[in-house]
Formats: sequence, C-alpha cells, structure tokens
Amino acid sequence: MTSRRAVLGSAIVGTTAAALPGGAHAAPAAPSSPVQGSGRRWKLRNRMESDGAWADFLRKQDLVWRRMPTLWHEGPFLGDGRLGSMVYREPEANSIRFTVQHGEVQDHRPQFGSGWGTCRLPVGHLTLDPVGTISAVDWRLSLWNAELTGTITTDKGTLTLSALIHDGIFAARVRADGDEEVRWTFHPEEAISPRKISEAPPAGYVANPPWSTRTSGDVEQVLQPLLGGGQTATAYRRSGDTLLLSVAHSHPSDTRAGEVSLRKIQRAPSYGVLRRLHTRWWHAFYRKSFVSFPDERLQSFHWIQLYKVASASRADGPVMATCGPWLEPTPWPAVWWNLNVQLEYWLIHGSNHLELDSLATTLRQNQEQLIANVPAAYRSDSAGVGRSSDMFMNRSAPTPGSGGESGNLTWALHNVWLSYRHTMDEALLRDTVYPLLRRTINYYLHFLQPDSDGKLHLPSTLSPEYPVVPPKDTNYDLALIRWGCTTLLEAAERLGVDDPLKPRWQEVLAKLTPYPVDENGYMIGADTPYAQSHRHYSHLLMVYPLYLVNWEQPEQRELIEKSIVHWHAVTGSHRGYSYTGAASMYAMMGRGSTALEYLKKFFDPSTRYPCRANTHYTEAGPVIETPLSASQSLHDMLCQSWGGVVRVFPAVPDSWADVTLHDFRTQGAFLVSAVRKGGVTRFVRVRSLAGERLEIRHGLTGGAVTAVLDDGSRARTHTTDDGTLVIELAKGREVLLYAGERPELDIAPVELSEPGEPWGLP
Repeated sequence: MTSRRAVLGSAIVGTTAAALPGGAHAAPAAPSSPVQGSGRRWKLRNRMESDGAWADFLRKQDLVWRRMPTLWHEGPFLGDGRLGSMVYREPEANSIRFTVQHGEVQDHRPQFGSGWGTCRLPVGHLTLDPVGTISAVDWRLSLWNAELTGTITTDKGTLTLSALIHDGIFAARVRADGDEEVRWTFHPEEAISPRKISEAPPAGYVANPPWSTRTSGDVEQVLQPLLGGGQTATAYRRSGDTLLLSVAHSHPSDTRAGEVSLRKIQRAPSYGVLRRLHTRWWHAFYRKSFVSFPDERLQSFHWIQLYKVASASRADGPVMATCGPWLEPTPWPAVWWNLNVQLEYWLIHGSNHLELDSLATTLRQNQEQLIANVPAAYRSDSAGVGRSSDMFMNRSAPTPGSGGESGNLTWALHNVWLSYRHTMDEALLRDTVYPLLRRTINYYLHFLQPDSDGKLHLPSTLSPEYPVVPPKDTNYDLALIRWGCTTLLEAAERLGVDDPLKPRWQEVLAKLTPYPVDENGYMIGADTPYAQSHRHYSHLLMVYPLYLVNWEQPEQRELIEKSIVHWHAVTGSHRGYSYTGAASMYAMMGRGSTALEYLKKFFDPSTRYPCRANTHYTEAGPVIETPLSASQSLHDMLCQSWGGVVRVFPAVPDSWADVTLHDFRTQGAFLVSAVRKGGVTRFVRVRSLAGERLEIRHGLTGGAVTAVLDDGSRARTHTTDDGTLVIELAKGREVLLYAGERPELDIAPVELSEPGEPWGLP
C-alpha cells in the first residue's frame, strides 16, 4: 500500500521550534543521528554576485550564428511573454525576416472550435531588406542582455544590428556602412488559422476581413478587424537608425487596440532607454538561481531554456500556447491541455521563477469559463476543460463515459499545486487549487460506480491521444482521481475547512479500483494493454510526475521499471518528450547515468524529432514544451523534493564529478545551495522561506554531519529510520550541512569536462 508520506508530498508538516534568547534553538534531548554543532558563524561566498561574473558566465552560454538561418527553428528569438519575434532568412528573398507575433492575438468565434474559431492568429513580419546581396552573417543572442547583436555583410557594405523586445515594444537599431542602406518593410499576414496547413476550414467558416492601414504623424498602423468582434493593431515608427513596433489586441472593442498600439509607440523612449530598462529586468531575473555542471552543451541548453521560458511567459500574461509567442504555420495554434501546457511550466519551480507562472494566473482568472465548459447538469459543482482551448480556456469538457479526455484540468491543477508547494502561498491554495480541484474531482464523482467486486469504476475515458479507448478504468484518470482526493483532504486540513465531501474523498481512496496492470506493466486502461507505440506517458502518470507510485516503495520497483522499459520497447511513435519523461523517471530511481542517456536521445540528430539548432522543437509544427521539459529532467537529476523530502544530488550522472546549485527552490519553500566536487557532496545550505519542517537527504559522507544555523548555533534535528534528516528551521533562517571539516563555501561555475559547440549555427 502506498505510504501516506509518499502520496501527500506536504502531509508531514512540523511546528517551528520556538526561538530561544540570542536566536538559538533548543537541541533534542537525544539526537538519533551524529549531528553536531560548530558554534561558528558561516556565510556562503557567492562568486556570482557581480554583473561581471554573470556577464562572463552567460556569454559562454550564448547562441551564435556564422551561417544564415533559413528556418524558424534555426534562428534567434526574442520575447517578453506576449510579443515575440524569430529571425531567419525571408524565403526566396535577399532579406532577413523578423516575425511579429503576439500571445494575445486570437479569433473569437468559438462555434468553429479552438483550431479555427478561437485559435491564435498571425500578425505579420518585418523584413530588413539590404541593397546588396547578403554574403555573411555574424550574430550573437546575448542571454545576459536578452538582445540580438551582430552584422550582415553584403556586396555593398555592412549592416550592424541590435534588437530586443521589452514591455510590448520590438526595438531594432541598424546602422549601415559602405554603400548599404537600412530599409525596413512590414508585411501584414492574413488573419486565418495557421491550421490551414493541415486541413480545410470547417463548414460555414468565413475568412476575417482584410486589414487596413493608416498614418498618425510619423507612426504607421495596420488595423485588422475580426468577424467575431475585436481588433488587432500593429503600430511602428522609423526614426533615424531605430525602428519601434508594438502590437495590441482588443475584444470586444473594435477600436481600443488601435488606440493602445498608437499610444505605445508615440510614448516609447529611445532604444538606449529601452535597453537600460530591459537589461535591468533580465539581470535581476538570472540572479534568482544558479546551476552549473560540466557538460558544456547541456549547460548552455539549460540556460537558454530559462531565457526561452521568460521570453514566452510572465505571470500577468497569457498562458503559453503550443508554440509560445512565436506563431508559425502549425496544426496546433492553441493551448493544449493534455500534456503540453503541463510540461511547459515545470522548470519555473526549481529555477525559482514563479514570476513566470501564467498558468496559475489563467486558471484563477477563468474559473467561470471552466465551470461553463461542463454540461449544464453538472455546473453547480463541477469544472473541466477539453483537449485544447484559447487563452481563456474556452473548450467543452467531455463527460466520462463518452471516451473523451476528462482529466486535463486535474493535471493542470497539479502544476498549480506544485506552485503552491514551492511557495507555500496559502492564498494560491485557498483561492485557486482547492475550489477548482474540488470541482474537477466532483466531475469524476458523478460517474464513478461500484461494481460486483466492491470497487469504484470509471466509465470509458481517453488516455490522451492513445488510438484505443479503454471501456473503463483508464489509468490516466485513476491516477488523477487518487492524487486529487488525497490533495483535497490535505488542503482541507491545511486550510481548516470542514468540507462535507471529506468522507466521499476518503471512500474513493479506499474503494477506487486498482490500476489495470498486465505482464508488461501498467496498461492504458481496463482490457486495453499498452500495445502500440505512443509518445505520451499518460498511462504512467502515477509514477511521474505524481509520484503516487515511486521508487521508495520497494514492492513497486519491478512494476515501475517493467512499465517504463515496455513503453520504450514499443517503438515508432516516440517524440522528444518521450525521452525527457523517461529521463525524469530514471532520475527518480537514482540512476543518473541512465537518465542522461535517455535525455541525450532528445539531442541525437539521428532521431526523427531531435532538438533543433536554436533549442526549439518541431513535429508537424512548433511545440515548445519538449525543450522546457528537458530542463526539468536536468532538475530531476540535481534536486528533487516530492513526497515531502528534499533530495540533494539524487541522480547525478557518473560523468559529472562537479556540480553547483544555488537557490534552487524546492517544495516546502526552501532554497537549496549545494556543491559537489570530485563526485562528493561538500556542503548543503538550505534557507526556509515559509517555516516548514525540513526533511532532507543530503548525501553527505565521510564523517559526522554538522548542522549549524546561520547565527552559528546548533540546529535542532533528528534522523528518521530511513536516514532522512529532519530539521526545525524557522522562516527566514538558514542551515548549513557538511561532513568532517568545514569545506570552502564557494558558489561558482564548475570546470567543463565535456566541451561542446554553441547553439545556433556556429
């Protein structure tokens, strides 16, 4: 039986020790492990405190181009969470394309579905049109400054370029030398679904009207009306060597976007002022955490993903669509809720970037729509969302029994629960997680029925995109129901809510049918084996990311491993996130080298769908989630915190002798800093942001372990039977752990042992 601690994650919550005079804490009468205090104050020496150190380190992670990118997944990319631009050669032209796309620009005709009626809509693109024939480029995408710089060489001279996006403004500064000239052209694009590349419009669909143009002083505008109401407006101005452009979208107003975009450009500061504001934001962003490991190309990849997710999402902006703010022709011009959106946001937690969590914002702001998505008979107590939707979550949820995907909102709420667990923000639990999770589990409860075996069973639902629908008891949904009921009970206790549904949740946990299993491991559902290759791992959700069934349950290990091996043994349909998912599962097992082996399959150009030159990813169209989930796989190798326990360096590959972590955020709202040298963990420092009891597996070896607080006093600790160190750590306090003599407490980049070339086209 699954242990309560393994399931709940945050169920074991201790009481912070009362502070004694002088800031000391009472020591346990009889410590159960050899933990001793040092009586000396300590402080980390952070060699990444200065701008110079960060600039030097991140410059080594930059993307560079010595060849012209000809496709979107080869070129530089810029963004501010709403406005986005990708840079590559204009097809069949002697020009450079800068795409102009925006995460809030969409259609508003829900009668045509999310693929056509409420899809993301194209805006347009700029071209930089040299006089001469382009012969060479030399570009660098600076992560530290989030700025593209470089030169374009032609047979007439040179164009020197700088470009960035800040606060809704695309800003480019280009200077011409020789006989070259700076010439910009804006090309509006038809306001029709990018899905047109894969299918014809639905019956009755009428194209949106054509755009119009107008001039207001020195500002040009393109105005796009929409049949479903609303307007998209692009405003731009050329002044000297600088081009400024902004996009606005309004609905239902058909004039406000034009007013907003015009005002934005009229009031815009110079490139230099914009750049100062821009770099101030980005420099503060990077300082929130630090990680370094000795694989040069993977380390660079990881830092590029942090740049990417901050370019694609901000907490006050739209939830990320499958392609982020960089719309291209695609069958998926919407938000996909059956895996994509969940994977997109995982890395923001460990990297300490909750300011990017537009997923939690979206769910909180659109609760009424989520209620309206279920049939009217269930709206009094239920909520849900279908496979894909617009940014406002407008998509009907299928009913259990119809063979549709019923668990997507529940899985999305797991992400928001992770945000709660990493912040311990009770308002997030009270106002978003609890009310919505209560409704999405209620939706299931309407359909659970007892059978002759005395167990509760679920009628037919779909394991996302698997080609066979189980007649009942789909593992995807069973795992989410178990997690949801467990989390609701925990949340009610935490919030002090005497919920009348508590007995029902307890009954479900006691009587819900076991997961269907056969000789190959977890099945898709009842009478439905995993028999066809499948990119999704939804049938393994109880293993990852829910950890309901996990490696710390010895009786489950054979089943877990058999299931993962069989999932990958049936080949043909695996995609990038199939490899990142397996990497994270092997990291749970503590097998770092195997995890790295699977992760590197995503970067293997011989696979059908590898990571692309600029770290983006494509299948039938752009899909942003897989590279971002690859960064989470790296996180899972370096630090895990499921089941209420922080695990430091749980699955470091054998080839990574040295690793540095600083301010890695974990569940329980702890910031972990740790250094590994020569394959040995030297020290671990933990700072508490919420006063939760710390349970940690530190991995320290080589002598008695010292646990000392930031004032030099001894920490109050004890050790559990499984070797977990438990520390009472007050909010705002820090504890240092080390074995033997105190080591050097340095936070610094590690030396590279596996060199690799830069990303881009070097």
